[in-house]
Amino acid sequence: MTATAPRQSSIVFRNVRIFNGTDPALSEPSDVTVTGNLITQICPTAVNPAPQPSQKVLDGTGKTLIPGLIDAHVHLMFAALDAQDAFTADESYIHIAAAADAKAMLLRGFTTVRDAGGPTFGLKRAIDEGIVAGPRIYPSGAFLSQSGGHGDFRLRNEVPRGARGYLSSSEYGGAAVIADGEAAVLQGAREQLMLGASQIKIMAGGGVVSTHDPLDVTQYTEREIRAAVDAAENWGTYVLAHAYTPRSVQQAIRAGVRSIEHGHLLDEQTVELMAETQTWWSLQAFLDDEDKVGAGGASAAKAQAMIRGTDRAYQLGIKHGVRIAWGTDTLYNPAAAARQGAQLTKLTRWYKPADILTMATSTNANLLAESGPRNPYHAPLGVITAGAIADLILVDGDPLQNLDLVATPQTAFTVIMKNGELIKSEAA
Repeated sequence: MTATAPRQSSIVFRNVRIFNGTDPALSEPSDVTVTGNLITQICPTAVNPAPQPSQKVLDGTGKTLIPGLIDAHVHLMFAALDAQDAFTADESYIHIAAAADAKAMLLRGFTTVRDAGGPTFGLKRAIDEGIVAGPRIYPSGAFLSQSGGHGDFRLRNEVPRGARGYLSSSEYGGAAVIADGEAAVLQGAREQLMLGASQIKIMAGGGVVSTHDPLDVTQYTEREIRAAVDAAENWGTYVLAHAYTPRSVQQAIRAGVRSIEHGHLLDEQTVELMAETQTWWSLQAFLDDEDKVGAGGASAAKAQAMIRGTDRAYQLGIKHGVRIAWGTDTLYNPAAAARQGAQLTKLTRWYKPADILTMATSTNANLLAESGPRNPYHAPLGVITAGAIADLILVDGDPLQNLDLVATPQTAFTVIMKNGELIKSEAA
């Protein structure tokens, strides 16, 4: 007698209008069936037979089903802590706080994130194994920085290298790799790939919240960046580069970087180059508002320079048809971290709601898929189609008409599903 495999549980979203992640209009009232962790059937409610008694039915009348949201630039270890705790608290506290933030992020409807630097390998494993709740993570691991670069958090009395031990606290904790020269960059990139990085992050220019480097400086040489790209390409994946200025971005593109993070100070010539080379532009809606970075000191002036470039960056990206992804890049700001959905709504300054939701679902998923064989999740993300991973949000209303619904997930998101599992359900 042959043993029969247990039947997978089935859930039906009944009578929903669908935003499928790519089309700019909602579907007719439809039924979406989820079996296990995949979407297995989509059909109009009018022609679909009544669900089976064994199926769990979620009534979606008057509601909209959208894919789980994707944030393409987060720092889970640093977003929901203030700067002092991020740099000085016990590592165990930082990791526990990050796990709490990951759960809150999932309850905001963000089912997938690309972590753009930080020690998230353990958190990713804990989430994947169901030990803690959170979004699926595409981890970059420790970001690579030259000495004195955006990822060098050493104090002045820790220079020269080795004055107080070879590794600084940020390196020891897995946040950064300070690497100078092609050999050191190769080693640093290979170590992060060994630990499980799905892509490599490199600091190619000055930053806002870093102490030592002006915003306008170019960091690393083209050959050093190419070393990181070579290491990543040998593993079938890519490099994302932090950079703001034309010189730093052009150098990164020449070296083979596939995703530019930020770039708020770019000129038209550089944006044209991005379009020609099909380089991704992971851009953030940094504005002079309650979420702004760089509250004081030198960071405040750098932040204002960056903010002044935001409008022109989006305008140039749209004009030249650059592949633009969206991310929050919240750092050391618990209040801004809690406003993740509200930060997405700021894109109405440049885009229609349907375009914004497309960017935060299927477009961001396409960027994540650049990790190729290092992609830890192999079924399609960011879309509602048969065979895709069942990351779904049932919205009480129509976000194509009222995008502000994504800013109030506590009330507007009646169901949140990740990987076929009901994370939040009004029935519960």
